Order: sequence, then C-alpha cells, then structure tokens
Amino acid sequence: MTSFTERPLPTATYRLQLQPEFPFAAAGRAVPDLAALGVSHLHLSPVLEAVPGSTHGYDVTDPTRVRAELGGEDGLRELAATARAHGLGLVLDLVPNHMAASPRHSPALRAVLRDGPDSPYARWFDIDWAAGDGRMLLPVLPARLPEVRDRLRVADGALRLDGLDLPLRPGTEGLPLDTLLDAQHYRLAWWRLARTDLNYRRFFTISDLIGVRVEDPEVFAATHAKVVELVADGVVAGLRIDHPDGLADPEGYLERLEAATGGRCWTVVEKILTGPEQLPASWPVAGTTGYDALRRIDGLFTDPVGADELADVYREFVGRAGDRGGYWEATARRAAYKVVSHELAAETAALTRSAERICAADVRLRDHAPWALHTAIRELLVRVPVYRTYRTGGEEVLTPEAARGAKAAFAVPEEATAVDVVRDLALGRFGDGPEHRSFRARFAQTSSALRAKSVEDTAFYRYTPLLSANEVGGEPGRPAVAPDEFHAYCTRLARDWPGSGTVLTTHDTKRSADVRAGIAVLAQCPRRWAELLEEVAGVPAPDPHLAWTAWQTAFGFGSPDPDRLGPAVLKSVREAGLHTSWTEPDPAYERAVTEFVAAGPGRIPLRGASAAAFALEPHIAAHRLGATLVQLTMPGVPELYQGTEREYRALVDPDNRAPYAPGPDDEQTVLVRAALRLRRERPELFGPRGHYTPLTAVGQAAPHCVAFTRGGRVLTAVTRLSLRLAEAGGWQDTELALPDGRWRDVLDGVREFTGGPDTPVKAAELFDARPVALLVRATGRREE
Repeated sequence: MTSFTERPLPTATYRLQLQPEFPFAAAGRAVPDLAALGVSHLHLSPVLEAVPGSTHGYDVTDPTRVRAELGGEDGLRELAATARAHGLGLVLDLVPNHMAASPRHSPALRAVLRDGPDSPYARWFDIDWAAGDGRMLLPVLPARLPEVRDRLRVADGALRLDGLDLPLRPGTEGLPLDTLLDAQHYRLAWWRLARTDLNYRRFFTISDLIGVRVEDPEVFAATHAKVVELVADGVVAGLRIDHPDGLADPEGYLERLEAATGGRCWTVVEKILTGPEQLPASWPVAGTTGYDALRRIDGLFTDPVGADELADVYREFVGRAGDRGGYWEATARRAAYKVVSHELAAETAALTRSAERICAADVRLRDHAPWALHTAIRELLVRVPVYRTYRTGGEEVLTPEAARGAKAAFAVPEEATAVDVVRDLALGRFGDGPEHRSFRARFAQTSSALRAKSVEDTAFYRYTPLLSANEVGGEPGRPAVAPDEFHAYCTRLARDWPGSGTVLTTHDTKRSADVRAGIAVLAQCPRRWAELLEEVAGVPAPDPHLAWTAWQTAFGFGSPDPDRLGPAVLKSVREAGLHTSWTEPDPAYERAVTEFVAAGPGRIPLRGASAAAFALEPHIAAHRLGATLVQLTMPGVPELYQGTEREYRALVDPDNRAPYAPGPDDEQTVLVRAALRLRRERPELFGPRGHYTPLTAVGQAAPHCVAFTRGGRVLTAVTRLSLRLAEAGGWQDTELALPDGRWRDVLDGVREFTGGPDTPVKAAELFDARPVALLVRATGRREE
C-alpha cells in the first residue's frame, strides 16, 4: 500500500449535511456550483440507514444499507457519477463506534432483544450480561414500570407501549404480563435508571446510542461491508472516521480499515488533541479532521493581554453566580467530578465490577474493597489530561503525579494502594487476559467520554469570559496563540501530516467561525465590552453569568433573532447544569431565561447599541477574512462547511444543521474562490512537497502582520488584531520583505509587488485595499 503522503490528496472538501429535506438528488443539483467554487471533494454526512427522520444520520440503524430516505444506494451512486462528471470525488462520514439503540428500526438490536446472548448479533454490542439480573437493561419507559404497566400491550408477537415496539422472546407470547416481562432477555425500565444501572456501552451519556464492538473481526466485516464495497467500486474516495476515541482499540480499527479498503482512501479521524498532544504517528491515517488547526487559527487572532483582562472583567461581573471562583482549571476539574459521579455513574460502576473480578482471580490483587477500587477509578479518570490512552504512551498520561493526586482522596493510606492497582490495570501491567483487555479498553473509552462531557459539554458553558475560545479542541484558559507558535504548528503539520484536515466551522462547532470572530474582537477591547453590558443592564437577567453568556452570544451573532438565540442560550444553561439540566430541568428558571432572551439579547441590536460597538465591525471583518485565508492556504486539506464560502452566522446544533442553500456572493466568496482556484491549479504547492515558510515583518507594528509562503510561489499575508493596530497608530514604518521575484495580487488581479531584501513592501501599501493579501509569484504575464 502507498503511504498517505504518496497518495493523491483532496485539494479542498465541502461538507454537506444530508437529511430527508436535502437528499442525494438535492446534493447532485448543487454539484455544478460547488465544483465552480473550486473544491475537489464533497464531504457527505453519514449515509447509512438511520432512524427515520434523522437530520444528522449518526443514529445508524443498519450499516449494511444506504439510507432509503436519502435516495438509497442508487441515489448515492448517481450522486457519485454526477460529482465525477464535474471533477469531484466523495468523502463519507463513517460512524464505527455506535448505532441507534432503537429496537423498532435496528434489525441487529431487535434480534439481540429477541434471542439474548445466543443471538449471532449479540457480539455486535458491548453488553455486560453478567451485570444485574443477567438481562440487558432497556431504559425506555417514560415512568416507573408500575406506573405504565397497565398500558403495556402484547400484539403481533411484540410488546408495545405508545411508540415502543419490542420483540418477545420466542415462546413467551402467551404468558401472563408480569411473567412475560421477567422472561425477556431485556429488563424494561424507567429512562432515569440509565444513569446508574445501564449495562451496555453507549455514546458518551446518550443511552439512545449503543456502542458497537468493531474490534471483533466478524463485527467489523459485517458493519463495514457496504462502505468497503463503495470504496472498491470507486464511489467513495475518502473517509472521515467519527469519534475513534470511543473504540476499544482505535489503532487496530484503523489498521483493519486500511487493509479492507486497500489503501484507496484519504482517511482522517475526528480526534481532539489536547494542548501539545500529537496524533499517534503509527495510525494509518492522513491526519485529523482539523480541530487542532481551528484552535491555532482562532488563537492567532485572539489578543492575549486583552483576553486576560476580559477574564478579570468576567469574574467581577458574574461574582458567585457562575462556577465558583471563575478560573478555568478549577471549573474543568469540578465539572469532571460532577460528570464521573453523576452522568457516568453506570460506566464507573462497570469498571469497578471488572476490577473486582480481576482482583478476585489474582492472589496478588486481593483484599481491595469495592469502594476503594471505585474511588481509585474515579480519581484517576478525572486526572487524565487528554481524552484517553492508546496502545503506547499510557505512562505519559497516567503519570505517577496523577496517581499521587488520586491517593490524596483517601483518608487511610493503606486503602490508597487501590490507585496503584487501577493504574497498573489501565496500563496493562497485570496480564493480557480477556478481562484485563476489557478493563484497559473500557477505562480508555470512559476517559474519552468523561473528557468530552465534562469539558466540551459542561465546563465550556460554565466558564465563559470569551466564548470564541470555548470550541471543540479549544483551551479557554489559554485562548491566544502567538505567531511564532502558529508557525511552529504549521511547520510540523507540513512535515508530519500534510494531508490532515483543517476546519473553521463544522456541524459540531458551538458557534460558526464568523460568530466566533464577532466575539473574539472583544478581547481587544474588554473595557468597551464592560461598557456595553452597562448600557443594557436595564434588562433584568436571571443571573449575571447567564446575562454575560447571552449578551456575548448575541454580539457574536450580530443581529437580534429570538427564534435562534433563545434555543441556543437555553441549551447553554442546560449543559452548564448550574441551575437546570436536561434530566433535572427547572421550569421556572428556564422560563425566566426564555423571557430574558426575548426582552434583551433577542430584541436589542447590541452591535448597533452605540457608536463604539458599531465601530468594531471593520475589525470583525478583518478577523473573519484573515482566518479564512489562513485556513485555506496553510498546510493541510481545508474543509468548507456548507454556506461558509460567504459570511455564515450559525449557533450550536441544530441551528447549524439546516439544509444547504446557495446564497449571494460577498467579499468572503471572492477570497474563497481565489484561494481554492490556486489550490486546484497548483496542488503541488500545497501538498506534501509544498513547503511552508514563515515570513517576518519588521517595524513598530510587526506583530500585527502574519505571513507565509507555500512552495515558494504563493504568499499569504493577513492583518492580526486590527483594533489594537488602529489604536497604536496603524502600520507606520512596518515592512514585509517578499521573496525574490515579482508578485501579483490574486484578489484584484492588478497590483504587483517586487520581492527581495532590498525592496521591502510597506505593510500599509500591502493592506491598502483589504486586511488580507494573497499573492502569486509571476514572470512576465504568466505565473511560474
């Protein structure tokens, strides 16, 4: 097989959100416009059979078939043919970790519920049949069983209640109801019992999504046969692997996928890298889906000094109404304890049961109390600084320092030795039997779920000084990235992962890039933001933390819209879990939130509330255009989310998952077309052999200019922190020396600059027309 650096790479991808309102046929009609935009591949959201009506497709019900609601396999193949006729390939979003826990719609799960552990499909799912009473807990009832018992009906060989349709164990149809219920391979239960009693692996804390055991070769073959066929037939040219951290052995899965597809695919993984963490070099992929790039780009356009000052203003404003203290590290740790003890109680209980079984069978490990093992598991999990461990490098994650911190939770030092046992089990030091392998895998899988739920889905909504930093893969405690750090990242990306994806907006971002640009500018003027909040203080809010979050969201969004802002703000307070939550809602508080948004952020045009706010618009635009150009020309394969070829303001899902619709061109479209045309016409400049060279401006305002070349023939230059630049007097004497040669401005096709160390270009001249510049090296009338 060829290495990923030797395979043809997409020049750029375009993500389309398929759904019943936008099926394959609609995507086919969009192909000519998207091909003209300059992308090389369409990236499709999941296409396999899913729960009817699903608007996202991650709730797969049958991985052996292409989704009928989208047009079925014929429709997908027709779309591929249309795309191919316009020079485009297809990239599929593949979901290996989980399926919908929907007995009505999933043939495999239905067979397991009917036939139990003897079903040939039982090996598909991570079900602990030994837990509880030996049955699979099915937490689907709207209330406790006694409260709904009289509404249960047996008809046509199935057990039914409202929308439920559950298969019956053969031979039990004629039994009295109570006997019949006890005779099934599943235990019907109130939905709230999932938190503590669930005995199947799920996706994060979503009991409607059941984990799939793709580490089993037979399960892999069965669940991937259709996708492998589509790759072999040339219908599919690339794969995005959803949530690999949920798998028992991500590396083993990727190796099996690489072998099954014959090395024909450009493959990237939705892997969230934390801090300096890097993708394991042994993984047979081209790279990540790009959240690591997103963090660096957003950070490049964030003012570090202002961000710190804004955090101080935030703490003063919210006081004790937010998460106690208002500091990121403490907020994240408290969120981790909450999630591991509450939302993931069933997962930690499963790990404890596994550890108990191992200890009971090994004389070296006996006499550790279950509570001590449970405490050790909890304390180690909250100290995992990244998403999870892998085959190698576990000692760098589960460090001796983490173990010492975990032991501090024990009042009796002798009991704290349970921490050493759990750590060694998680690192694979006590054996390689089935139970040992299971514990290692489940510890890593639970660690991943904990990180996602406690950081992305809890702490990001509790600590909100600068919401633009609270993005997937982001670091709210350190939102800014210096130019030198950004260049070092790009240099490493070009060297090690030139085919990795880059993104600014996705279906999972909490705010689109353009909304984040509107928020990030506030780090350049924290006191002005404080004054804006004073101007709208007459609209009473349920609490200061909610006021800060809602107003900042509205400022980034740019215009009052209660129908879109209201649901996004309500979701934020439920995720934060400080006053209400998804499972324990406070109706009075939520009503107050809705009324506040309608009266304030959803009604008052904050950007136009004062001349000071309106004056920020040019600087928001400079950030937006600069981030776009950097993403499209830096190392990696850029992805455009549907609609982002023009200004695109969207909030958290489902607001950002509306069907694709074309729109009018704007200044962003001109930039996007120019950059994508260059990538398509000169792929060698941007691929594995297209080196990345940082350029350094000189002069008083040099830190405000970020520039680099690709392949020595394309030059990107952008304005950074333009508000601070303006306040400091503009570019003044700042200059940028271009490499030797003549350089033509691609964005207007007219301006030319002469390169060379003796003829530096004035920054004021370079950025005279717009805050960004895209140049190509030329000779005569033709580009080199």
